[in-house]
Parts: sequence; C-alpha cells; structure tokens
Amino acid sequence: MPEVTYLDADELVINMGPQHPATHGVLRVKLKLDGERVTGSECIIGYLHRGIEKIAENRTYQQFAPYVDRMDYVAAVTNGMGYCEAVEKLLGAEIPPRAQYTRMILAELQRIASHLLWLGTHALDLGAMTPVFYTFREREEILRIFENYCGARLTTHAFRIGGLLYDLYDGFEKEVRKFSDMFLGKIDEYEQLLTKNRIWLERTQNVGILKAEDAIAYAVTGPVLRGSGVKWDVRKAQPYEAYDKVEFDVPVGRHEGWGDTYDRYLVRLAEMRQSVRIIRQAVERLESGPIFGKVGKIIKPPAGFEVYHAIESPKGELGYLVVSDGTTHPYRVRVRPPSFVNLQAFDLMARGHLIADVVAIIGTIDIVLGEVDR
Repeated sequence: MPEVTYLDADELVINMGPQHPATHGVLRVKLKLDGERVTGSECIIGYLHRGIEKIAENRTYQQFAPYVDRMDYVAAVTNGMGYCEAVEKLLGAEIPPRAQYTRMILAELQRIASHLLWLGTHALDLGAMTPVFYTFREREEILRIFENYCGARLTTHAFRIGGLLYDLYDGFEKEVRKFSDMFLGKIDEYEQLLTKNRIWLERTQNVGILKAEDAIAYAVTGPVLRGSGVKWDVRKAQPYEAYDKVEFDVPVGRHEGWGDTYDRYLVRLAEMRQSVRIIRQAVERLESGPIFGKVGKIIKPPAGFEVYHAIESPKGELGYLVVSDGTTHPYRVRVRPPSFVNLQAFDLMARGHLIADVVAIIGTIDIVLGEVDR
C-alpha cells in the first residue's frame, strides 16, 4: 500500500506528557493540531504497567487482595471491595449484615474522598487554586477515619474475602456522623466558589461534549456516562452489599442526550451529597453481630468456576473476572477498570477544541494511570 501522509504545512503533531501535571499521571497524549485547534489525538499508555493481572496467577486468592489497592490508588477501598465480592461470589459465600453496612460506609467515604481529590486538582488545572485547599481539608477527615480503622490512609486494605478483618473501633459511628453533618455545608462552599463563577463556566460549558449514544457505544460508565444524561448506576441496576436496602438517587446531567464538562462537574457534586445520604442510613442500620462469613482459611473454589462481578467505583463500573482451576491460586483474573475504558472517549471529546481545553477534558474524565495501565 502507498504511504499515506496525514500532515500538510498547516498541521502539527505534538506530545502532551507523559511528564505533564495536567495528564494526571504518566499519560502521553499525541495531539494533531491545526493552529491551536485539535483535529485528532491518540492516548499512549503503558508507562506505569506493573502486570497486576498476571501476578494474580502466582498468588493465592488472599495474597492477591492487597495488589488491587494499588490500581486506583485514590480509591483503594472500592478496588478491594470489588475483588473480595467477586471471590465471594465464586465461593457462594454470604456476608453478615454488619460487614455489609461497614463496607458500604467505607466505600461511600472513599467515593467522596476520590471526588474531592478530583475536584481540587481539576479546578487547579483550570486556574482555580482555592478549591484544592478546601477539598484536601475535608479529604483529610476521611483519611483519618480510614487510618483509625485499619492503619492505612491511601492504599487502604480494609476488607478481606468473607467480610472484615477488623470490627469498628469505639467512636467510629460518632466520627462518621460528625463528618456527614459537617460535609454538606462544605459542598455548598465549593459551589459558591465555582458553580456560577464566570471563568469556570467559560472553561467547562460546551467543552468536551459527549452524546449519550456515543457514551454508550464507547462503553463509558460512571459520572462521565451520567453526565450525558444516561441514568445508569451499578448500585441501582445490579445491587450488591446492602445498596438495595437504602434510598438514594442517581444524578444525571442537565441536558437530555448529551453532556459537557460542566455537567460532569455537577454530577460529581450531586454524587457526594447522595453518598452522605447512604452513609447516614448505613450507620443507623449497623447492628452488633459477626463481621465474617463462612469462608475457610484456605480458599479453593471448584475447578472450572468463572464469575464476573462489577461494582460502582468513583470512576465508573469496576469489574473483576475470576476463573478458578481447583487450586488455591486463581487461573485467571481480568480487571475491567473504568479509567481505562472511559479514556477511549477522549479523542471524540477533544476534537475541535483548543489545547487549553484538552486539560479540562482529561480532568473531567477523572483518570488514574495506575488503574489504566495496571
């Protein structure tokens, strides 16, 4: 075949990253430009690849659990919950109610902490410095609860296959209630800074438009999908733990059939409010009882069993495929990370925008490269 030339004298190809603060990790974006306007892009990944899925084949089911905490390292709790639930589903194990509600509380706190990190850094990318100090202030309160519970702040290994290793410490419920009461007012502060801010509106509205049909076609999930008006949340559609026993709403964007960077911002703010709502209900339903189900010390599922289990992580649908071969090691573990899948919509969202808008679009997807590369 003859060689095809894509560039003429007016076009330019540049690299953005992998050493660039606004790519939120070691992401290299190859931008094709006409002046300052993006006419095409290619996301080049793999700089942080650690072979986590292959490592699973050489570890026992229990030994592999801490590795998943290192994928989305700002949402370690939900990573661990998804993996533990997948293996429990493989075993057919039932988890006691106290463990279920504890998992939900910690997972929703993690969702808030992840969204706070996203909001602070996203605003910083677009030139607003104050929000990052506000959001890290509240995130610190959540990390303090994690640290008191299991000793870790970031890669929080909170759960075990079968339930919990640690019961709740004295004062846990009081601290969680205190945070919930305080936090809703803090969200109002973030909105006062940004929601009607003229510069914020100009940088986010009609930027990174994603139609609902395109979001579905690209298998986008999480706030990016809901920002385009698609009301899909794994916690509602395929409930796990005790999410079917609590009341909460699924926020969507302002428009019907499409969404922009501003819509995804509003969805994440609304999600944090809904997380507080879930946390309050879960705390009230905490009852004394066992924290571990009937799971043996040696986990050895029957050969040929296979399960796919998905949860709603802060960034979207996080799924685990686990295949057993009758030994204490999984035959295969495959992760469906939302950051990786959502990133493929970047090119569609970036075309026609300026280089400065690329920063806003990468930020609005909310990627973590540890999860993208694995």
